[in-house]
Amino acid sequence: MIYLLALIGLVAVVVLFWKAFGPSTGAAPTRTVGPDDDPDFLWRINREARRGGKDGTGAGTEPTE
Repeated sequence: MIYLLALIGLVAVVVLFWKAFGPSTGAAPTRTVGPDDDPDFLWRINREARRGGKDGTGAGTEPTE
């Protein structure tokens, strides 16, 4: 009888360790995209640079003589 209880306890410990440290069964981890890899972000930055930026200084426009 003691061996049966020890076996059940061992199985319980193994299952707990498997759940805690084993391979995850959830969805695959998503890759975080940085702003320099985001095409929409780059497009907005390029558009703002062509328009002169948000500060109104005209940065990014062609120089006038």
